[in-house]
Formats: sequence, structure tokens, C-alpha cells
Amino acid sequence: MSPDTSNAITVADRMVALQAVADGIRQPGGCGNAICQTRTQAVPGSGNPQPEIVFIGEGPGQKEDQTGEPFVGAAGTFLAEMLASIGLERSDVFITNIVKCRPPDNRDPMPEEKTTCTPFLDEQLAILEPRLIVLLGRHAMEYFLPGLKISQVHGQPNKKGGRVYLPLYHPAAALYNGSQREVLLADFQTIPAILAALQD
Repeated sequence: MSPDTSNAITVADRMVALQAVADGIRQPGGCGNAICQTRTQAVPGSGNPQPEIVFIGEGPGQKEDQTGEPFVGAAGTFLAEMLASIGLERSDVFITNIVKCRPPDNRDPMPEEKTTCTPFLDEQLAILEPRLIVLLGRHAMEYFLPGLKISQVHGQPNKKGGRVYLPLYHPAAALYNGSQREVLLADFQTIPAILAALQD
């Protein structure tokens, strides 16, 4: 079904539409990506069907590939802790990735893999209509805000095409880099103020 952008779409409508997108993602080889052939499960994304915030990462890792859920490993635990630090739970937000299947050996997704996966992501965002889109890591940022360097723009909201994007370091990278971890924790604390400003 086509997403209704008039704000009349109900939560039930959104759930049905999101499920239709997820079903398409789970079709074997439906997008033409080779990584569909090596996955255990596709990972469409999950969370609140009517969120204020959508978090977008790079791609599923091993645990995500096994469970079919995004951000369930160490990076997911860290993300949950950061959400709790601003009074949110996973059920309050929607979490997904640029690519919906795990690249072999957790390598970076190839440009053609991102190209064939992102139409699904675009459909999800049209259905979800979030107030804020948080881009976790450079792969997510490059799709929506090409030409920028995450080291220079992290923590700075960027409005483009009627949407507001917030680039942040990826939690997985921050877990192994103490300086990035502290920066990410500090950047995360700006989210409530950004949301409040968007409501004015």
C-alpha cells in the first residue's frame, strides 16, 4: 500500500505497511543482492511504528543475522544504554540499517548492495514519518548526506529535503575507541533538545 503522508494514517495502517516492506526484504534474492544468498535471516528493522526517532545503522552483524533483529549484540546493548540515558526504550524508536542482510565476515557493504537495499529503507521512512533520523556511522550518513565527513559533522542536526538528520558515530566503532565513545555519549545527550526544537 502507498504510505499516506496526510498524517491520517493510523498505527495499524503503518504496521501493515511496514510488514509488507519486511516481507519484501525477506523474499529470497528479491533485491538481487548477493548477500541475500549468504544470510541466515534478513533484518528489516523493528520498533515503534509511529516513532519520533528512527535510528539507521550500517548493516546486520552475526547476532542480528541469527535473530533477525537489528542491534542485538554489544553495539545494541550500548545503544539501549544510551536510549535509557535520555529516558527512552527501544520500543519508543524504530531501528534499522542501510543494508538488510549481513555482509560476509561483517565487511563493509558494497556500493551496489547499498543501492539495491535503500529503496526498502526509503519505503520504511515514508511510512514511519519520523521527526528525527539518527544516522549511526558513515555508511548511513553517506546515503543521506553525501560528501560530508562524520568526524566533522557528528552531533550536528542537518535539515535536507524536509527531514532532519543527526549523524553520530556508530556504537560498534565507539565500543573499541574510547575517544569516540565519549563523543558519542555527549552527542546522544543533544537528542532531547533537538526534538524539542523541532516541536516548536
